[in-house]
Amino acid sequence: MRSVHTVLLILLVAQAGLGAQAPPAKAEVVMVAGCLTEPAAGEWRVVNATDPKPSNANAPAAAEMPALPVAGKNQFQLIGVSIFDLPSHKGHTVVLKGLLIPAKPVSRLNLTSVVTVAPTCPAAK
Repeated sequence: MRSVHTVLLILLVAQAGLGAQAPPAKAEVVMVAGCLTEPAAGEWRVVNATDPKPSNANAPAAAEMPALPVAGKNQFQLIGVSIFDLPSHKGHTVVLKGLLIPAKPVSRLNLTSVVTVAPTCPAAK
């Protein structure tokens, strides 16, 4: 009988500990602008990208479009790309929106929209 009480006590303590855990961080929808590249077949990145700015998942409005030329120091690996025609934007300056997934060495961006803002990319700084 004593072992049953011990097991119940352990379960209650474990359950209390689980309730005290912080919820997982919420993924943030951001907007970045940069140069769309395909360093290897099917691997898409945006390079020379601006810092991520909080946004929404919709395509950018005209007021959100960056002034040209766009050049930053960030790089993001792009995921969730199958529904976008990225080859038609390759080598272009683009504005991307998506869920930011911070990671090392390269953060990822799960895309929600892609818009070309210029048919070429500025030279890297």
